[in-house]
Amino acid sequence: MALDEATAAFLTALASTGAPPMYELTPPEARAVFSQLRKLSPPGPEMASVYDETLAAADGSEFGVRVLAPAGDVKALVVYYHGGGWVIGSAEDYDALGRLMAKQLGAVVVLVDYRLAPEHRFPAAVEDAWLSLLWAEQNMEAIAGGRVPLIIMGDSAGGNLSAVVAQRARNNGGPEIKAQVLVYPVTDADLDNATYTDPENQLLLTRDSMIWFWNHYAPDPADRFKPEASPLRAADLAGLPPAIVLTAEHDVLRQEGEDYADRLRQAGVPVEHRRFAGQMHGFFRMVDVLPGSRDAIGYVSEQLGAHLR
Repeated sequence: MALDEATAAFLTALASTGAPPMYELTPPEARAVFSQLRKLSPPGPEMASVYDETLAAADGSEFGVRVLAPAGDVKALVVYYHGGGWVIGSAEDYDALGRLMAKQLGAVVVLVDYRLAPEHRFPAAVEDAWLSLLWAEQNMEAIAGGRVPLIIMGDSAGGNLSAVVAQRARNNGGPEIKAQVLVYPVTDADLDNATYTDPENQLLLTRDSMIWFWNHYAPDPADRFKPEASPLRAADLAGLPPAIVLTAEHDVLRQEGEDYADRLRQAGVPVEHRRFAGQMHGFFRMVDVLPGSRDAIGYVSEQLGAHLR
């Protein structure tokens, strides 16, 4: 199936700007470009409360979290890890999406502003993801008003971090995670599988861009195939939380995301998976820019609603 019309038009408009590809930019330049994309979507809905907290990282430095609390009864606490190849992206970039998810789910959403590479390379993002999960669980009553189901969620590199902390939580005997939502996640450092090398998938995210991301995040090849960088490489996936996995038809990451869903099923983990036809990597975040975004958010809300019921 071809890209949907909205995506094709978006890519045509992007190409007309003459902007260089991601892998030709410095990390600060790439972050600035990524942040411009958030201006295309409208602000998210009003929240009952919004506040930022600063957490101490494992090495003594700091990172932030943003807490988005909707009005009404809170049904869950969602810890959300943003995408951006561990190099770009921020809680501010995901504020509108986080607010929409909070309202749709009736959940408090914690956006994690984990430290970015190359200033903070692997495993810094993993450690921040883990510490923020522990912080959310330990402070749940203050954050959510009581004990509610704990959910982890992320897209792309954030999907990678969600899968990794789910494995670590299982290995450490907690925190108890009700569900993991993995949106076109990075699960492996194999840059030569079928969807990586398919010319039709070289769109907003390309193979060259992923090489750029990996080189900044985990320049040592030995690190890349550790389960905390490539969760697909874990020997055993049994006992992990139920998973909701979203993949995009035209995405270099499609195969590894679907391979991870398959391995979870084989390990006895309940999995709901949907491949979004006509969509490319990055569509989930582009609320009211690409129609597929609302469709995918609705799918996540429906599937999580079933878990919460």
